Amino acid sequence: MNIFNRIKFLSILLIFMSTTSLLAQTNSKFKVVLDAGHGGKDLGANYYGFIEKNIALAVALKVGKQLEKYSDVQVIYTRKTDVFVELIERARIANRANANMFLSIHCNAAPRGQAYGTETFVMGLTKNASNLEVAKKENAVITLESDYKMKYEGYDPNSPESVIGITLLQEEYLDQSITIATKIQNEYTNKLDRKNRGVKQGPFLVLNQTAMPSVLTELGFLSYKPEGAYLNSEKGQDELAKGITEAILSYKKEYYGNTTPIVDEKPVQTSAEIPDETTTTTTTTTTTTTTKPEERVVDTKYSDSKGVVFKVQISASGTKLELLPKNFKGLEPITRIAENGLYKYFYGQTSSYEEAKQNLAEAKNKGYDSSFLVAFKNGKKITIQEALQQ
Repeated sequence: MNIFNRIKFLSILLIFMSTTSLLAQTNSKFKVVLDAGHGGKDLGANYYGFIEKNIALAVALKVGKQLEKYSDVQVIYTRKTDVFVELIERARIANRANANMFLSIHCNAAPRGQAYGTETFVMGLTKNASNLEVAKKENAVITLESDYKMKYEGYDPNSPESVIGITLLQEEYLDQSITIATKIQNEYTNKLDRKNRGVKQGPFLVLNQTAMPSVLTELGFLSYKPEGAYLNSEKGQDELAKGITEAILSYKKEYYGNTTPIVDEKPVQTSAEIPDETTTTTTTTTTTTTTKPEERVVDTKYSDSKGVVFKVQISASGTKLELLPKNFKGLEPITRIAENGLYKYFYGQTSSYEEAKQNLAEAKNKGYDSSFLVAFKNGKKITIQEALQQ
């Protein structure tokens, strides 16, 4: 069995073994895995004395320190010191912890030394040359592992065909991953005035092997000396860490609740990508299309209700399915919206929060382990907290 089939098999098992439930319904904490890229013998990008492994670790520790102030948040680190951690082990740490989200922190670099700005990736296939180069650079870390040819059989980090060949196994969590990535980019752009290179897809091995919403953020370009100096400074690291922390807390608040919010949230534009001189961007689709999906709910019978209603989002995909019970493990009613290049599927609709929680439990029992509650008011999405205050 080659590496891709092994990863697919293991990932499917992990998805069905994991339980991503609303914290409001359990006593568990919101678990965040912070992955400081590179480490030990793997320096990462290295320009002008700015070393990626050190900057990534410093920012990860600062984010963790801020998150640890919240009693309902648990932080797990893939490394807290300057040590080398294999890519596959980073994902395993997150999976063993049954984490709610995974964030890998990195710094970028470009040969010409003129590119700058922040970008955040979710797992996905892409033929975009710039996105592929970033993925190849980060995936090439496996060559420092002693038995990588056996462990990653069939994968060549220098082969574009091999990179493109990675199967998208994160699709079940793609919608939430995009939300996290967008919130991070909005913090960089709106609060820190950093250049926004967008939310993008890339075939990253470390993201492909995690069984939870996962993103990889590039803090900036060490090869661009002014930006490298900012990333290497205490001020820059503090600002970036604060932005990442607020994005994580904002995501937690939206999906899991937050009794002690510290962020005045700005509206999230989930198509946050802005093209620049080095990239031709595509945000989130797993299939290339020139047609724009419909922007409103397809099945209006269960969608045009006035007031506040709760639904269970069971999946988000690039595939458009007929709204038949047989396509959704017998669940009905099912509604669908098309948003940001994805089709989002919802089970049930009720104005009762208690009934909505029962619907959520039913969806999970049917195998939709990553499903979660979503609230709407007069057809527009609002947070669960806002809905409960109505």
